[in-house]
Amino acid sequence: MRAHASARAELVDGRTRLVELRSEAPLVLRSTPQALYLVGGAAGPLGGDELALDIAVGCGACLAVRSAAATLAQPGSRPSPSRTSVRFAVGNSASLDWHPQPLVSVCGSDHIVDTSVALSSSARLRLVDEIVLGRAGEGPGRIRVRCRVDRDGVALLAHDLDLGPGAVGWDSAAIMGDARALISILCVGPDAPTTTSVRADRGDGSRAAWMPLARDAALFLAVGPTLLAARHLSRSLGVRHP
Repeated sequence: MRAHASARAELVDGRTRLVELRSEAPLVLRSTPQALYLVGGAAGPLGGDELALDIAVGCGACLAVRSAAATLAQPGSRPSPSRTSVRFAVGNSASLDWHPQPLVSVCGSDHIVDTSVALSSSARLRLVDEIVLGRAGEGPGRIRVRCRVDRDGVALLAHDLDLGPGAVGWDSAAIMGDARALISILCVGPDAPTTTSVRADRGDGSRAAWMPLARDAALFLAVGPTLLAARHLSRSLGVRHP
């Protein structure tokens, strides 16, 4: 399956309005007063699927994007991996808050997530992604995550992860260890942390850290045996969850 969805928000008469909204199942976009919601219109992504999402936020506009439910990357009838490509463009004095429900890597799946973000110099961004490796009582599938963020054409973040069966060293202490849930947050704007903060829970092995990247930019990473454990530890470092 191939599907493409897109949205464009602009500041019109002092209010943010969606001037473009295009959906194709399983990428269905629905606007609410609180946020733009990504609603699953079909199962997936399944092996071989190619999904693309484009979101643009014009100068001065503010947009929050959420999802109605978790996304399950599942094996399909085709041996090739599934892929989701996400592209964001955020203009001057504009703000994008991306926080969908978790992505679950189902046993036997092979999924690629490719995210690219183009920020203007005064743009604000909160980019949150949560990954769960396997459903309850099962092992994970293979998941490869690539994130590239540029601010005014200069690289701000280049982050790659390769997790699950076939990925070398993914379950070593240097990467995930025994953890099966990951939270990543990129914060760009004046409220981004400016100092490094590290926390660990010796009871369940969860660990988390804020890491400043550049002026008004910081990356947060947390891992834990469950998503609830990773979220619990992240709250101790000031991270809020919807």
